[in-house]
Amino acid sequence: MKHQIISQEMGKIRIYVTPGEKTESSGGFWQKLNSKPLYRAIINAAKKDGLMNASAFMTHYGFSAGGKVHAAGAEIPNPSLALCVEIIDRKDHLEDFCRHHGRLLQGKVIIYKHVEHWDVTPGHLSEKDISPSEPVDSLNTSALSPS
Repeated sequence: MKHQIISQEMGKIRIYVTPGEKTESSGGFWQKLNSKPLYRAIINAAKKDGLMNASAFMTHYGFSAGGKVHAAGAEIPNPSLALCVEIIDRKDHLEDFCRHHGRLLQGKVIIYKHVEHWDVTPGHLSEKDISPSEPVDSLNTSALSPS
C-alpha cells in the first residue's frame, strides 16, 4: 500500500545559549543559585504556549556570537560550549513566542528557517465507474441503421 504525504508550511527557530546560562532571578543568593537553566526555561515556555516541538541539542565543537571556540571534553562536559534550542511551529506562532518571551531571548543568537511539516497517511484508492449508465443492449440502435 502506498502512502500519501500532506505538506504544511512551517518554520523553525534555533536559539543558541550555553548550558551554564540561567534564568534571571530577582531573589537573593539561594534563588540565584537554584535558578533554572535557560534552555529548560525556553523549552518549558514553548510547551506552555502550545508550540508543536521544542528540543535542545548539545554541540561538540564551535563558537557563538563571535566568542571563543570551545570543544567538548572527553569526560567532563564544557559549560561554555554552545547549546541549540530548536522550536518548530507556524511562523506567526514563533514570532508571537519571541515577542512574548523577549526577556528570556534578548541578546541571544536566533535563526529562523522555513521548513515543511509532512504528515504521512495511508493512501486511498478511489474507484470510479466510467461505464455508461444504461446497458449497451438497451441503447437505441435505430439511429445507427441505414434507412
